[in-house]
Amino acid sequence: MGIKLHDYQTTIKARATLEGFGVHSGRPVSVSFLPADPDTGIVFHHTDRAGTVREIRALVSEIGSTDLCTALGDAAGAHVGTVEHVMAALFGLGIDNLAIEIDGDEMPILDGSASAFVEAIDQAGIETLDVKRRYIRVLKPVRIDSGASFAEFRPYDGTRFEVEIDFESPAIGRQSYASDIDAASFRRDIARARTFGFMKDVERLWAAGYALGSSLENSVVIGDDSRVINMEGLRYKNEFVRHKLLDAMGDLALAGARFIGCYHSYRGGHRLNASALRHLLSDRSAFEIVETTRRERGRSAEMTAVSAAVYAPWVL
Repeated sequence: MGIKLHDYQTTIKARATLEGFGVHSGRPVSVSFLPADPDTGIVFHHTDRAGTVREIRALVSEIGSTDLCTALGDAAGAHVGTVEHVMAALFGLGIDNLAIEIDGDEMPILDGSASAFVEAIDQAGIETLDVKRRYIRVLKPVRIDSGASFAEFRPYDGTRFEVEIDFESPAIGRQSYASDIDAASFRRDIARARTFGFMKDVERLWAAGYALGSSLENSVVIGDDSRVINMEGLRYKNEFVRHKLLDAMGDLALAGARFIGCYHSYRGGHRLNASALRHLLSDRSAFEIVETTRRERGRSAEMTAVSAAVYAPWVL
């Protein structure tokens, strides 16, 4: 096959901790990453103000809201919001198993990208485990439309994202970005792309009690004159669409396994990403679960279909 496949699952070698505040709540939050056993997946350990700890699995079946971010759990109870950036980092770096301890209802926004999460994982180190990694391989095209927006999965010999956005603001306009994703391309091309918004929308959200932690330190902000008002400007010429791709990676990481295929979206967002993923996983003829097998002669690799485990995230 033409794709680079990693045979075995991974976790991290040591604990890593980050502190910041939620972009919507504005409240301080501490989050720690801890190693986890094979087949654990990504699990949030949410501690509320009373000290009660609840586990929330990072799966599409646990999505509680996609209004302003992707939130897992019960909006009226234990939940963790703005998970898309950390999930993108885990997807991009190929981390399969991780415990995430968090003492608030929202992941810290940090600089608005995934770069601080990448640095934390690098500091902890990545450990290869002795259990095979399973992939979701797309077998046929699956598409979902929502007004002028659409998203689709297609069979592809790799893991590829093709994202296109179209905004009326001349600061953004129509942008597209397409890339096969591995750890190197994610670090170089995607991880540092920041979330963005319009000053007129931020003011409206502030008035409604949202985006209380939003600032020029964690967001690219477009002013009323359609110019980026951040003094340092953009990190990439097309940073806006790169961040939309980052968000899509984080949302699709909630499949519970990496996918082999191409994801293409036009004017997408968290809700469309989640809907497309549910649509794919609800059709068992559209995908199969595979793992790598190695031929002894030449050590070439091929993918073999396997039976899904009981905990499988694709059981919706």
